[in-house]
Parts: sequence; C-alpha cells; structure tokens
Amino acid sequence: MEKYRYEEIAEEMEANIVAGRLKPGHKLPSVRILKLKYNIGLSTVQRAYDDLIIKGLVESIPKSGYYVAGKKEKEQAVKRPEAILIRDAVFENNLSVITTNPDSQKKHSLSEFNVAAPGDLFIPQKLLLRTMQQVIREKGISLLKYYPSNGSEFLKDQLASRATGYHSRFNAEELIITDGAVQAFYIALASVTNPGDVVAIESPCIFSMLEVLKNLRLKVIEIPVHRGSGFDVAFLKRATEHIPLKAIALTPNFHNPTGAVLSDADKLELLTIAQSKGIPIIENDVFGDLHFSGSRPSNIQSMDNSGLVMTFSSFSKTLAPGIRLGWLSPGRFFKQAEQLKFSLGSTVSPIYQETIAKLLSTSSYDRHVRKFRMQLAAQSYQTINLISEYFPVSTRISQPKGGYSIWLKMEKKLDMKMFYKHCEQIGVRFTPGSAFSFSSVFEQHFRIIFASKYTGQREEVLKLAGKTAQDLLG
Repeated sequence: MEKYRYEEIAEEMEANIVAGRLKPGHKLPSVRILKLKYNIGLSTVQRAYDDLIIKGLVESIPKSGYYVAGKKEKEQAVKRPEAILIRDAVFENNLSVITTNPDSQKKHSLSEFNVAAPGDLFIPQKLLLRTMQQVIREKGISLLKYYPSNGSEFLKDQLASRATGYHSRFNAEELIITDGAVQAFYIALASVTNPGDVVAIESPCIFSMLEVLKNLRLKVIEIPVHRGSGFDVAFLKRATEHIPLKAIALTPNFHNPTGAVLSDADKLELLTIAQSKGIPIIENDVFGDLHFSGSRPSNIQSMDNSGLVMTFSSFSKTLAPGIRLGWLSPGRFFKQAEQLKFSLGSTVSPIYQETIAKLLSTSSYDRHVRKFRMQLAAQSYQTINLISEYFPVSTRISQPKGGYSIWLKMEKKLDMKMFYKHCEQIGVRFTPGSAFSFSSVFEQHFRIIFASKYTGQREEVLKLAGKTAQDLLG
C-alpha cells in the first residue's frame, strides 16, 4: 500500500534518531522550514511530527519547538527459567476479570481497563451501519438462507487478496470462516491434538486461549515472552529436545498483554525448529493490523512452505467486538479443520460475512484501520505517560509496538489483592496477571487496555490507582 507523504517524512526522521545521527535534546527543524524543504503543506509536516511524538521519539516544547526525546530507561534483563515444566491446563475461572461488568448500574461507575475491545468512540459505527444497510438492500432474502459451512467464497477471496499486501499466501479455497478468533483457535488446536498431549504456549498468554487448552484437556509447557524480544525461541528449542510437543501456540505480532513483536529472524528460527520436529505452529494474528509505525509485520505463515503453520484472526479487535467473524488458514490440516468446523454447527451470520466482504472490497476497512492505529498509538503514549507520572517509580512498564495492551509489574511487597480491592472502590478495573498463566508467576503483574478514549474521569481514576499503589507501598 502506498504511504502518505507525512509517513515518509516521519520514517526518514525516525531512522536518523534510531541510528543516533540525531541525539537526545537535538533541536529539530521548524514546521515552516520542513514545509519549504519538502515543498508540502504545513498540515503534512505537523502530521509527521505528531507521529514521532506518539512514538515517543520527539518532544514538543511550547514556544521553543521540537526536540529529539531523551532515551527511555532500558528494561532489566529477563531471567530465563531453568526448568521446563509440563503443567495440566487447570486454573481458576477468571471470566469476570476480563469481561465487561454485566451490572449496568455499576458499569457506569467503573472505568474498565480490563476489556480487550475497542471503546464506543473508536468503533466506526456509521461505516458499519451504513455498510450493513447497503448489504441488506442488495442481498435481501438471501441473507436469511444457509451459507456454505466454510464461509462466503467472495469473502474468502477478499481475505486472501488483502493478505498478499503483507506477503502472506493464503489459499482462498482452504480458508475457514469462523465465529470469532476463539473458535478458530479451538478448531486449529483440536485438529492436531488429543487429550493429554503436550502443547507449547506463550507465557503470559491471553485467558481465552488458556480456556481452550483447558477444555481440550491438554498439558502445556509455558514459553516465556520477554517484553522487548517476545517469544523465547531458545527456551522452546530446549523444550523440543526433551518433550514431544504436538503444537506451538503464540501471538508473534503485538503479543497480548506485552505488545511485543517477534523479529523476522526469530520467526524464521522458530519455524525451522518446528519443521525439523514436524510440530504444527498456531499463530494468533488478531492484532497484526494494529501497528503503530512502519509496515505491518510479517506472519510466520508467509515464511512457511511446509503447511505446518496455521494462522487465525478476526475483526472484533479492529472493528467492533459484536462483529463475531474470524477466519482460519489451516495449512496442511484443512480436512481435519473443515470437519471440526462442520461439527460445530451453523455458519457465521451471513450479514456479517457480506458486510466484511464489502468493506474489504473497497478501501473502507484500510482507511478505518489507518486512523484507528494512530488513535491507539496516541492512547498508548498517553497511558504510559500517566503510569510513569502517577504510579510508583519501581513500576515496570512494557512498551507496546502495536495492539492495545500494556503489561505492568509491581514491587513484590505490594499486596495485589488489596490493590485490586481499592481500585474497585475508586472505580477502576484492571486484569490481574494471574489470569494469564496456569502458574502463579505473574501475581505481581496486571494488564491495562487503552482502547477506550480518555475522558476526564477515566484519566482521573488511573491517577488515583497509581496513588493507591504508592500509598500501599508506604
């Protein structure tokens, strides 16, 4: 996809900053100077600077100008676990900590930072409703009939065509349209495992994936995900040398909750390990479109010629949580996945399928995603600044490169149960780290979702949560 001029200018300046050619504190050219240099409008230059500010690379000082931002504090090295432990997929039911509060009266008094879905003001309501109305007029009664079990052929063609834009090679005939991403993951995992099999999963890992593992009665090895580099491929390699794994499940792009991206080199190494052992890889790509800068990261599937990689995604994270439509590219496991999908019953809502197909067949979806990415980047920047200013200085904060979650770690002496209790009382809810693992390793962590637009109240309760943590630490 062709880049806007402001993106090209921002990337050029970013490259100079990252390479060290522009040092922290260096004063940058004014908007007017860059306007003349590139022969562009003032608004284009302003957009470029806004992009760099959102990424934390540039600071704007009133009545002075733009400066290269100071270097972010480096994260402490993450100690790699020594032992490789096989665990039963059993844990406490945590649905209440990751979903919206069903009590409508109480919900209005809460600022929920625990629900991984776009807030109302970020959902493209007019676009979705207008497109649905067009679909109803055009398709009429056909929307009330059965659709193919694997999904609309036109929709699958659109998905495959769009994937070529980020170098993925999905076979449209072998795509399976699902009732969201969780169903896609269930089908993929059930296609290659039996109860009692051992599966490697990322850790921390999103609750919904853990729930599927539990329901399929699988055993797991938790592979550490590091804040900066993502999934620990070296740890996985050690695990494969001792244990016969039946699948590897991970989110290589904008991991939830850390926001980390696995490098292309690590993706390729992971694929090489899997191919040498014949282990299927199941990659979750629900946040792949939500990169804050640069190009969309590649999928592991785009590097695979063996058919071992299964990729799944959905539109609930980019459009609206109520759009229950996902998809699965099952690779060489198409027949098993197709049978499982059929056994699960009815097809995905025809109106959702036709609505998404129409959005993908025009530039509407990509225009929305481009805008949404910038909104999320700004939200991330604002959230990190609030946490840095109001939470204890010892708080460790992940620096997401996309998606909409931030992973925090608090001091060991902070009583987390007391912290959550006080947060509930002041009207704010986070997702406890215990919801992201079958072990207790993340008891001092929690996740913040920044996909809802900040209001005065929302900002205030986050500040109060930080003050609460400070008070509890004394």
